[in-house]
Amino acid sequence: MCATCGCSEHVPGHEHPHDHHDHPHEHSPRVVRLEQEILAKNDRIAERNRGWLDGRGITAWNLMSSPGAGKTTLLERTIRDLGPDIPVAVVEGDQATALDAERIRRTGCRVVQINTGSGCHLDAAMLGEALRDLDPPAGSLAMIENVGNLVCPALFDLGESRRAVVLSVAEGDDKPLKYPHMFRSADVLVVNKIDLLPHVDFDVERCIEGARRANPRVEIVQVSARRGDGLDDWYALVRRSHRRPTTAGLA
Repeated sequence: MCATCGCSEHVPGHEHPHDHHDHPHEHSPRVVRLEQEILAKNDRIAERNRGWLDGRGITAWNLMSSPGAGKTTLLERTIRDLGPDIPVAVVEGDQATALDAERIRRTGCRVVQINTGSGCHLDAAMLGEALRDLDPPAGSLAMIENVGNLVCPALFDLGESRRAVVLSVAEGDDKPLKYPHMFRSADVLVVNKIDLLPHVDFDVERCIEGARRANPRVEIVQVSARRGDGLDDWYALVRRSHRRPTTAGLA
């Protein structure tokens, strides 16, 4: 098991220094040093990814959430509604299958699938390889759908421009309090599936209060990706983040 994030299996680009279950001294200085080295190596690769993206005027969004929060549906709507104005390319991260990538491909968008096995997140090395395969056009949006969970993806910088955490109202309004690091690391909180509010026990104000306690600067939009409510607010955030390439950057 990975000392940094709890993954139970080695995946390409992801180093696993030791097994928590086999080593009761998991908080020893050596383990802390190994975790720091893994994250430092990841951060160096993330900076290379960021430079590669910036040089081409590509804005990359890292979409994170629990499984089933609606990331893929949000992506499908975003591609269809923004695609005529801004080219969109997608990196799909999942432990297994290419089901979500096939959904994205049906929109006409170029997409690369990363399967992590038992790995619980994407890392910068995985994204760097995916970007080389994807080859998104200059001036495009690169949307990265991370592996679904609210812990490990928050730890790993991919080189993205912006981070969004998608939270379904079906998950409960206490998630920002229970997983503060995820919400602390996000630029945007997308509260999704608001069409279900009459049918679930979810206090929107309590959720927003918890998110702002973790991150006072987080921007919040409330949407129904399936029905279309609030999507103009989400699109405004995406458009505002988007940077067109400069002539110098493409030289």
